[in-house]
Amino acid sequence: MELERMEAAIEAILFAMGDSVETEKLAAAIEQDAGTTKKIVHNLMDKYQAQDRGIQILELEDAFQLCTKKEYYEYLVRVARQPKKYVLTDVIMETLAIVAYRQPVTRLEIEKIRGVKCDHAVNKLVEYGLIEEVGRLDAPGRPILFGTTEEFLRSFGVSSVTELPSLPLDRLAEFQEEAEAEAGVQPEPAPPTQPEAVLSDSSAVKR
Repeated sequence: MELERMEAAIEAILFAMGDSVETEKLAAAIEQDAGTTKKIVHNLMDKYQAQDRGIQILELEDAFQLCTKKEYYEYLVRVARQPKKYVLTDVIMETLAIVAYRQPVTRLEIEKIRGVKCDHAVNKLVEYGLIEEVGRLDAPGRPILFGTTEEFLRSFGVSSVTELPSLPLDRLAEFQEEAEAEAGVQPEPAPPTQPEAVLSDSSAVKR
């Protein structure tokens, strides 16, 4: 393997792994001995230092790690401080509203209100950091209780859930109707009314 290709391979490995990688593992990957591998990595380290690059390779005992140069941390902070963008579909928003107004609430309770499974919506809300596990219900199976997070408060510009606008009671019913429509569940037809008795000519009372 050419030197440039071995350097590129090591660079790719360190970038993909994120954490430190032992010299022996790098050596096995490029099919070289440990001493040669260290020389190649040190050569890469010199290149990063000589050029005005934003990354560097750190040597940690008998391992190496690719990381950001400390003089560029302020630029990373600017990105990290930018507000996160969420894709909140109607289904996810409805699920979030149920958690916000009924918390602490179990997944099963959410599904009873919506009328359909809510695994995807709940998982997405947890992933976005808008809801979290706040305990377990003292019932068979110890189901998880969900509640909103500080990230939820920040995202919706309130300091407490008590500042949320009042939710009309019929709105939860609307959630269930919308969920049933989404799932293709047909509403139960109203019971038929008794037809009015109609007298035929033959049944008319003769005078």
